[in-house]
Amino acid sequence: MTSSATPGLSRLNAAAAGAAAALLHEVCASAAWGAAVAARRPYERLDDLLAASDTAMAALTAADLREAMAGHPPIGRPTPGDPASAREQSGVLDAERAELLALNLAYQDAHGHVFLICATGATGAQIKAALQARLGNDEDTEREIVRTELGKINRIRLSRLAATAQEDPP
Repeated sequence: MTSSATPGLSRLNAAAAGAAAALLHEVCASAAWGAAVAARRPYERLDDLLAASDTAMAALTAADLREAMAGHPPIGRPTPGDPASAREQSGVLDAERAELLALNLAYQDAHGHVFLICATGATGAQIKAALQARLGNDEDTEREIVRTELGKINRIRLSRLAATAQEDPP
């Protein structure tokens, strides 16, 4: 069988356990997710890696999801020096950041965790609308929305990781 692994997949496949865990932690802060994805190496194709991510995401407990969310900065306040955070929130205009941050703080008060949305390609207005719509959700509904959004983020970050041969942040 001929391997069609990309340079980034080859790097992930060949990485020692600790290095693979570190690469995957840059994608998702859930240790359970990272362990599940690492355990299924080697990956021949990106689709195989994405399927493993989806399977691992579906199995995360509420505590695992909280751990994953803790690795994400609030919308409106990308982590300084983190290119992935800045890239993912690039649709937010500077003038929108303060309002989004205030809404995010209200969301955190209501739900006990950061508002999580796949912000890649979304405008500040779209993110604001989602924040406002989700503020009143119950815990179970919000947990499943977070699982879906986190899955989208992980897929984007894994695709970036698979496409890069060097150690760029996903």
